[in-house]
Amino acid sequence: MSVHRAAATGPHVLRRMNVAAVLAALREGDAPTARVTDLAALTGLSRPAVTRALGELRDCGLVEFTTAVGPQPLGRPAQYARFRAEAGHVAGVDIGPHKVLVMITDLAGQVLATHRVAVDRGTGGPRLFATVRAALTAAAEADVPLSSLWAVSAGTPGIVDRDRGEVLLAPSIPDWAGLPAASLLREWLQCPVSIENDVNLAVLAERRQGAAASSATGRRDGAGARTDCLVFVQWGRRIGTGIVIDGRPYRGNSAAAGELGFIDLMGDSGRVPGPRPADGMGPFERLVGAEAIHRLALEAGAPVGAAHDIAPLFAAAEAGDRTAVDVVERVAARFARGLAVLLLVLDPGRRRGRCLAGGRHPARTGAQASAIPHPGAGGTQRVGAR
Repeated sequence: MSVHRAAATGPHVLRRMNVAAVLAALREGDAPTARVTDLAALTGLSRPAVTRALGELRDCGLVEFTTAVGPQPLGRPAQYARFRAEAGHVAGVDIGPHKVLVMITDLAGQVLATHRVAVDRGTGGPRLFATVRAALTAAAEADVPLSSLWAVSAGTPGIVDRDRGEVLLAPSIPDWAGLPAASLLREWLQCPVSIENDVNLAVLAERRQGAAASSATGRRDGAGARTDCLVFVQWGRRIGTGIVIDGRPYRGNSAAAGELGFIDLMGDSGRVPGPRPADGMGPFERLVGAEAIHRLALEAGAPVGAAHDIAPLFAAAEAGDRTAVDVVERVAARFARGLAVLLLVLDPGRRRGRCLAGGRHPARTGAQASAIPHPGAGGTQRVGAR
């Protein structure tokens, strides 16, 4: 791993950048400890600069120095710096219309406590916020007090104003938009709290720890495509997209980038748009979302469960049921047309997806075998959810 930081003007800013570079190299390194020489090579900084940065990190409790275990050569023993992941804790909160999930980790991301609470259908914003508080409290009972939290990050469906810490639009959760969830949590927990669109967080996780993790180094994948441009599609009842361009999340001017569910592929171009449906579903979600898949399966006589449960459909398709396969391939063909819009406009190096429709993958049977012509690829590119 190589961690380099651009030079800055002014010694104070430069010192802070050096500290951040050393901390990143130590925290993200392959070994639990590192020597000054190792950190200098990883960061491109001089040994004195690394030593000063480690001293500042030690003073704030993030680093401790140790010596190697076992026989040592003659002379002064080498010192090793260790990142103190136990110095504090952070929490991640997954907020949705069906559940709230809390995970508390140490500063290295090791999960120490989790708590999940089911959310009743139609639960409104104030009651959902109370559930978030209760879930955080319950997770913290596992020997991780809330007072030890250094920061909290929450993911939620909808369009999110990160600067104000508010959800601007959340069709799937009544009365959630406009509720100052981040500031309320910040006041309660007395630590930094951020709120972000859940799929935007998912694409960052995919880039950091998933199949696109190599993008953090700007390397190329086996096909030669750059991996620092990434599209992540979450496919379930609703459809959302997380986008990374040149290694940075892209949210758009009004934080609405990636709302794939609102693309209209089948509408009449001459028709005057009517009022938005009460359920907030977009045209593409009505075409390929979980409810549409359930309806198509019922019409075809393919197996499905109750209340939009389409897991039986994909189980039957994987087992070779011809009717189920036909339904999945029909949906996959529709989905591939919408996905092609993203691929042709953004030309990402990686394409990954998460299917929430019954816990299975609608594209595994159909869309993985769908080929979309791509003018920049010298041929075709395979499209499908992971």
